[in-house]
This record gives sequence, C-alpha cells and structure tokens, in this order.
Amino acid sequence: MIRSLAPALFVFCWSTAFIVARAAAPHADVQLFLLCRFASVTVLLGIAAAAAGARWPSPHNLAQHVAAGAVMMGLYLTLSFWAIAHGLPAGIMALMGALQPLFTAALMLSHGRGRPSMSMWLGLLVGFFGVVLVLLPRLVQGAFAPSSFAYVAAGLLSIVALTVGTLAQRRLGGDDLRAAGCLQNFGAAIVAVLATCSVGTMRWDGSLVLWGTLLWAVVISSIVAQGLLMWMMRRGDPTRVTALMLLVPPLAAILAYILFDETLTPLQFAGFALALAGVMIARRVTSYQAMQ
Repeated sequence: MIRSLAPALFVFCWSTAFIVARAAAPHADVQLFLLCRFASVTVLLGIAAAAAGARWPSPHNLAQHVAAGAVMMGLYLTLSFWAIAHGLPAGIMALMGALQPLFTAALMLSHGRGRPSMSMWLGLLVGFFGVVLVLLPRLVQGAFAPSSFAYVAAGLLSIVALTVGTLAQRRLGGDDLRAAGCLQNFGAAIVAVLATCSVGTMRWDGSLVLWGTLLWAVVISSIVAQGLLMWMMRRGDPTRVTALMLLVPPLAAILAYILFDETLTPLQFAGFALALAGVMIARRVTSYQAMQ
C-alpha cells in the first residue's frame, strides 16, 4: 500500500512548495523563511531519531548526508527563491524544474548507471511538453525579459543541484530516514544561513498566515515530501522516480487555481493530461524492464 500511494502523496506534498513560497513571500524574507524551515526540521527529526534510538550514520556517511542536503535542498531552494525574488517569473522557474527528469536520465547515461530506452525518453519529452502547455499562458502574459542572465543561470543551477542531490540519495541508502533527514536539513540550514547573511534580510511580520505557512512547510513540504523522495530513491529507479517531478508544476497550477483563483484554460488542462501520460509512459517502461 505504501509503495502504491507514495508517488501520488509525494507529488501533492512537493507541489505545495510553490504555494508555500507564494503565501510566505509577503510576510517574510524568503531566505530567512528557508532558514527557519530547515532549522525546525533538523530539530524535529533529531528529536525523533533520538527518541526512537535510531542508529546514526558513520562519520564518513554523516558528512555525505550533510553535503547532500546542502546541495539538494539548500542550494536548490535558496537559488530558486533568490531568482524568483529578483524577477524570474515563477512560471519559468517551474518550467526549469520540469527539466530535472531529463537531467537525471542524462547524468545516469553519462556515468554508465543505466541506459534509458527510447520509450523512456519519449515519456519524459511528452511529459515536458505537457508542462510547457500548462505554463504557456503565464509565460506569454509575463512577457519574460529578465534584466540579467544571472537569474536564469541561478534557476538552472538550482535544478542541477536538485538533480545531483537526488541521485545521491540512492548511494546513501541504508541509514535511518530520521537521522538522515536531520543531517541533510542541517546541511541545508548551513546554506540558508549563508544566503540570509549575504542576500537576505530579517523581515518577519509574525502573522498567523506566516506561522501557518511555516508549519506546513516543515511538516508537509520537508518531513513528508523529502522523506518520501529519499524512501523512493532508495527503492526505485532514479529516472522513474524523478519523472514524477513532471507532475509538480501542473498540480501547482491547479492548487493556485483553487487557493488563489488563478485561471486555468482548456489548453492547460490538456497539458496536465499530457504530463500525466508522459509520467505513466516513463514509469511503466521501467516497471516492464524490471520484470524482464
């Protein structure tokens, strides 16, 4: 049951990060918000691991977990939030996020960790095209013309960081998820401290909306979503798991439609259907190959 429900639950929880960012931005500096999020998760998972008597990783693995968290969550979120805060449209950033499955397949191919089939590539490309359709109205209306390519570069670098950190989860399998999550969020918190000190501010209005958003980000976006990602990466094919990322931008658009009355056109609904079809192709191909 867990294996069947994990993909859908992961996609929902991960997609709420876009909603969290939008809800928190008017009330706090995004880098400070990320620092509070990572620090809170570190403390909570550390307490959970200690209470359960979990075995902590060896010193060598401990350092690797801290580094993986600094890359997968710290660099990914601080860079992407910084780019959005300085003019990169959220739709463009979401579109870049849909590149992650393609980056994952390319990295695996370049390192000899498997050869994604033509059907796998087809599924990823179909899904990516679906994401483009979902975001196309926002991209056209946004008249994307950033004043500097630095924000685009930061957005792309954040997706590369997410890809590399995600692949590292497979190599770090075997350690207790609570201890691993604690260490990885500690690594992310280090990056957030540096980001807050260099480009952030201490803006924090302390409103109920902000505290509620932080609670959701800690429990759902961090503990549940990241825990599911680590669990699936340890037990599944990386390309198949990251193909789920194609569903995140379309679902985020639907959540924004429900919560913020953002309009959705028939073209966007068609794009969501294509993204879903692409993910199903990519995951079914991998499942078929695993049975051979």
